[in-house]
Amino acid sequence: MNVRTCRKSEIAQHLEEDWVDKTRRVFVEGDIAYIPVREGFPFDEVLAERTPYVGRGYQKMGDTILIHGDAPDDSELAEILTFEHPSCVLHSTGQTGVMRIPEIRVLYGTPHEVTFREAGISYTLDPSRVMFSQGNRGEKLRIRSLVQPGEKIADMFAGIGYFTLSAALAGGNVHAMEINPESFAFLEKNIAANYLGRNVTAECGDCREKLRGTYDRILMGHFDAIDFLPHALAHAKAGTILHVHGVGERQSEVEDAVSSAGFRYTISEYKVKKYASRTWHCVWDVKLV
Repeated sequence: MNVRTCRKSEIAQHLEEDWVDKTRRVFVEGDIAYIPVREGFPFDEVLAERTPYVGRGYQKMGDTILIHGDAPDDSELAEILTFEHPSCVLHSTGQTGVMRIPEIRVLYGTPHEVTFREAGISYTLDPSRVMFSQGNRGEKLRIRSLVQPGEKIADMFAGIGYFTLSAALAGGNVHAMEINPESFAFLEKNIAANYLGRNVTAECGDCREKLRGTYDRILMGHFDAIDFLPHALAHAKAGTILHVHGVGERQSEVEDAVSSAGFRYTISEYKVKKYASRTWHCVWDVKLV
């Protein structure tokens, strides 16, 4: 495998460059990173091919590994440490409350802020303090493809910028609301880091109290979003599109809420990711007519 070398701290600044072979993983040893190079581009050295990783799944954010589900046993943890050489490994057992506070156990190292890129967007967060779902990557890209420049958009559960940044990058004017002060601090940092301040107005607080006026599009990226529909619909009009997240078979509840508010509508369901056996994280796109 052809590679270029750099310091581990410099990985993020190189990953979007043309010469990077994105079909292969970056290899880190100590403070040195070996970044795979595409055929035809200059390289520093050749590494022997690595044995593919076949262990349990995990989420990687910068130099931190986040494991979901059951806690790994000692052999599973050792395999991940050997393959990834992370500075920190965390075990997530879920999240609590409307603030989506992660329940975290430290398995290795010391939790800290990480910065990484996903689909052209830079994110900074401390995964031990705030949540980040990489499983929503496809949905973020879908939202980016739907937003039209100049749209007035409400993101009722902005978090650290999951959908806010994608919508703003597409040219939307986003009113981003986040109730968790820690998530909000990272949201502001991520807006600035991606140079999207002209497209985003961010407010810390309860979205039910922060919504104002009417919007062209309303993003509701929270599993309890259906409970907030009456508040969202009070700031909607004919032509408004709502993206309502939830878990399981809940489309009829969305339809009941929209009908009760006096709107006619069309609705489409999109499956984001498997949440549990036979249960999906879904998004219902509701267009008011």
